[in-house]
Parts: sequence; structure tokens; C-alpha cells
Amino acid sequence: MPALGLPPARTSRPAARTRRSTSRLQGWLNRNRRLAVALLLCAAAGITVHQLTPAPAHTLPALAAARDLPAGATLGSSDLAAVNVPPFLLAAGTFTDTAQLNGQQLAAPLRKGQLLSEAQLVGPGLLTGSPPGSAAVPLRMADPSSIQLVSPGQLVDIVLTGGAGFEQQSPSKVLAKAVPVLWTSAREGQGGQWLTTGDSDGLMVVAATPAQASALAGASTQGKLFFVLVGSTRR
Repeated sequence: MPALGLPPARTSRPAARTRRSTSRLQGWLNRNRRLAVALLLCAAAGITVHQLTPAPAHTLPALAAARDLPAGATLGSSDLAAVNVPPFLLAAGTFTDTAQLNGQQLAAPLRKGQLLSEAQLVGPGLLTGSPPGSAAVPLRMADPSSIQLVSPGQLVDIVLTGGAGFEQQSPSKVLAKAVPVLWTSAREGQGGQWLTTGDSDGLMVVAATPAQASALAGASTQGKLFFVLVGSTRR
């Protein structure tokens, strides 16, 4: 009886295709090994950068100076720039609406990018941060040109020199010590918002205690007023 023979095993078509694809991939890798390594390194770098990049921080809108602005400048829309800053940088009184600032006057110079707040404007905001009961007292200096030597924020002693002429001399008297300057009319040649340039020549506004304000009120009618710059640590 003839022996029954088994048909030879045949390789399945999917397995053959897999081996051919693997062979092609190995061949490509052998020919382009440097390119493959470069691609892997780029992928690894991209993953690392993505993981190390912090999530976008929460910010709030605010208004900053669009350019360097001198003290006494009257603000317009071109002087302001909208910025987004972290919440911890926003102090009380910071502005977010340009309509609130149009026509307002700066009490201190600003650098480009510096945020604007009430304390930097001529008006009620001048006394922001001052002790309770403080008063903004305007004084006219005997020498208008001396105003150029002082800036808002500096401390000065206010000195009264009595006498109407050389024939009538009296000792100088310190009316107020170490009072902070809030505003000066002659900074950058700008007059006050409520005064013409001629009316504001030699004018200075200082923050005074009630007792100092009483001594300073009307002092210019008693003689000539001068100021003396003092250090920030002076009491």
C-alpha cells in the first residue's frame, strides 16, 4: 500500500510580508543610522522641553507708561500701554481703564513700562500712603530756579527768612523738618494742571502734619521761603 505523503508546509502570506517589511526597515536603518539617531534625539528633546515648560501664569490687565514720561506731564492715550502682569504686582489704586487717566497729571516721572497708580498723580492721590491727618500744602519758594534741584519724594526742611529788606534783618526759622515733596511746578518746565506756567513758578507741594500745616499756611506773606534738602533717615 503506497505511503500517504503530507503536502509540504507553506509559509503564510502575512508572515512573509512581515519579514519583508522588517528586512526593509533594518536595511533602511543600516543605511541611515545617523539620521535615525538624530530623529530620536530631537524627539527626546521635544518631550523634555514640553515637560519643563511651566504652565501659563495667571495675569491681570493693567496700564503702564508707553514711554518715559516727565513729572508734570498731562496724560493722553498715546502715553499709556495695556499690559498683563501677575496679580501680586498690582498695588491698590492701579489703573486698568485709559478713560480714568486721560487729562490727569503726573506727580513723579515714570519710566517706560512702569505701572500707573493713584499715588503718581497730582490731586487727591498725592497723599496716598501718608499718615492719617496729613495735608498737602502748597508753598512758593523765594528762588523759583531752586525748584529744579528737588524731585517728588525727597525730604526737605522749610526755612523762613523774615524781613522785608536789607535794613530789617531777623533770624531764619525752620517751619517744618523733613517733609516729603509731593509735587513741584518747575519739573521739566511743566506748570500745574490748575495753574498757568507763570502762576506756578517756584511752587512746591509738601505733605505736612496738622501742626506743620498750621506753621506753613500763609508763611510766604511773613518773609521769604527756602528749602534745604535732607537725608531720608533724618527725623
